[in-house]
Amino acid sequence: MATERPRWEFEGLEDRVPFLARLEEEDRTTLLSTGRALQFSTRTAVLRQDEPSTHVLLILRGWTKVTASAAGNGYEALLALRGPGDIVGEAAAVSSRPRSATVTTLEPVEAVAIEQDRFASFLRDCPGAAMQLLSLTSDRLRSGDRHRLQAAALPVRERLAVLLLDLIRAHGHRTDAGIEVRVPLSKQELAGSIGASREMVQRLLRELRDRGVVTTGRRTLVVLRPDVLRRMARI
Repeated sequence: MATERPRWEFEGLEDRVPFLARLEEEDRTTLLSTGRALQFSTRTAVLRQDEPSTHVLLILRGWTKVTASAAGNGYEALLALRGPGDIVGEAAAVSSRPRSATVTTLEPVEAVAIEQDRFASFLRDCPGAAMQLLSLTSDRLRSGDRHRLQAAALPVRERLAVLLLDLIRAHGHRTDAGIEVRVPLSKQELAGSIGASREMVQRLLRELRDRGVVTTGRRTLVVLRPDVLRRMARI
């Protein structure tokens, strides 16, 4: 019988269940007991693209960004945000290939590191957990496909509106001013998430500020009119 979902600190993520929340309580306890606790400061690269895989990380507290750089031109794409309950580095660990992306903290992070061989043994001994990892991988692939479709089909303005709606749904906290996005993303990181230039994103955000749709500061964003974003995104 499935166990009750633990109260990881990921309010507002009902449509994106992280790995630890998918596990039975016994499997979750077993997995966490095989690793070592680590703490990272803000803007620290905890995993690096192209490096050999040695371990996976289970995030207990704090948020990270997952990015990948194209060889030669220096362009960095923001692929995903990973937070409490999430696992990172699992693809390289399972495939024994170099890491395909860099994971960087956006704020102080507490995590558990599990050596690659121990993680593999855990998956062999706990088939239910292995199936949950497969389910998570499938969900992430579907999400990636959706973002690629949006990038191909939608203009930049609409892609930004979709991104802002995703952010307030997943990371938004209601305040007296509006819905505040609590994950500190720079304009460059927003641009990398939708495949646009930083200058374009700055211009579009300025237009939204002028219309009273959002307010912005240094790594802060508050959405005042989500209804306008939904119309922009054609949702």
